[in-house]
Amino acid sequence: MPAKGKHRRPKSLRFTRTIAAAGTGGAALALPLMGATGAHAATQATVAQHVEKAATAAPAEKAATATAKTYAVKSGDYLSKIADEQNVTGGWKKIYADNRSAIGGDPSLIHPGLKLSLGHRAAATHTATHTATAPAKSQATPAADTAATTIASTGDSAGYTLPVDSSTIGTGYKVAGSMWSSGYHTGVDFVVPTGTTIKSVAAGTVVSAGWGGAYGNQVVIQHADGKYSQYAHMSSLSVSAGQTVTEGQQIGLSGATGNVTGPHLHFEIRTTPDYGSDVDPVAYLRSHGVAVG
Repeated sequence: MPAKGKHRRPKSLRFTRTIAAAGTGGAALALPLMGATGAHAATQATVAQHVEKAATAAPAEKAATATAKTYAVKSGDYLSKIADEQNVTGGWKKIYADNRSAIGGDPSLIHPGLKLSLGHRAAATHTATHTATAPAKSQATPAADTAATTIASTGDSAGYTLPVDSSTIGTGYKVAGSMWSSGYHTGVDFVVPTGTTIKSVAAGTVVSAGWGGAYGNQVVIQHADGKYSQYAHMSSLSVSAGQTVTEGQQIGLSGATGNVTGPHLHFEIRTTPDYGSDVDPVAYLRSHGVAVG
């Protein structure tokens, strides 16, 4: 019996140590395994975040790119008209800035068939974010201030010219008649066929360009001396409001739009940009050395 007891006791002790060792070893092995699992999980979370960001950014960039479109210039188009009809943010200046390489140095010289990109630079949202301060700077300058600065810089040195390559006048200035709301003719009519090039008589800044009611398609330009020239009944316009022009630069083509009986150019000189402030246009041109009539 004592012998059997001695035999069982050591066996029991060895069994306990084995369990303890196994428990200690198991604990030691468990720690590295848990660390590896945690690191793997963290890596998966980081990758998931990058994938999620890329997936979120891609649709936004794709949607922004979708806003860009191509427009084919049609007969009678001019940049401000295109900007209005196509709802271009930034107006004709934005179109010109985005398509300067295609249009060239003169924004008024666009021709039918020319392909213009509308909204191209708004394609990438991150680009718009980085350049957001640039448009704000250009927009901060009022159009009136820009026009005044331009007019002051051009001065009177460039000279004056006839608005068309013809000095033949049909109806003269202040000819009385019931067909005119003022009771008399407020300008002079140059007899030219539809499609004749109309030129700015002097350097200046375009105040308005578009539909003028009875005047049809018209352009009004402010000059360095504070006077305004008006060109009416045009078939098409080549300039936009706010644009700087030089002496003799084409601003459109003659026509018979508005209240007319036939094609001609109605030309006025005004002391303000508005109707009713007219002065003798022939005397004005002659005072600047232009032979008329």
